[in-house]
Amino acid sequence: MTESVAGARLARPARIAIGLLWATIAYNVLEGVVAVWAGLAAGLVSLTGFGVDSGIEVAAAGIVLLRLRAEVRHGKVDETKERRALRAVAVTFFLLAAYVTVEGVRDLINGVEPGTSVVGIVLTALSVLIMPMLARYKRINGERLGNRLVLADAAETKLCSWLSVSTLTGLVLFAVAGWTWVDSVAGFIIAYFAVREGREAWEGELVCDDGCDDD
Repeated sequence: MTESVAGARLARPARIAIGLLWATIAYNVLEGVVAVWAGLAAGLVSLTGFGVDSGIEVAAAGIVLLRLRAEVRHGKVDETKERRALRAVAVTFFLLAAYVTVEGVRDLINGVEPGTSVVGIVLTALSVLIMPMLARYKRINGERLGNRLVLADAAETKLCSWLSVSTLTGLVLFAVAGWTWVDSVAGFIIAYFAVREGREAWEGELVCDDGCDDD
């Protein structure tokens, strides 16, 4: 297959991938602002951490967007800059894990009673519906392109959907049962996934694996 024919074949998936990255950035900016505001207002560390994670998703999507556009324009990617960018993202994951862990332990020790957040419940429920679909379409286009960065972003979006589930579960259980420890536990779950994903990003292994397959 000639270079021009291959380029034409990949042009549409590349445009779709870029569009999905822009959609990811736009949604997560809104999601992050609302989540952090609602989390701080209610004293919910898991919801605040969820909002911070949205910011991380924006940063990661932005990096992939820049790299994908550069690849489309020039046909190659600077591997050294790509590795540095991935490690920068990894550091933000570690900071997120540290934040939610410290806040969660502090709340457990001090017996802090967070408030109920209807806004947080609605927001995370919406994300549970949106994020898996977004991850699926990213993975499909990443496979068509054969682009590891796009597949990496799909894997991260899939992880964000699971974080949405854990955060929503914690918010609902607290609202219904009044279990004050649920918020901290949900925060610890976020910390675990953040560390795992941060390690994969640092090692350059943040790619879509079997965990991103659709059931």
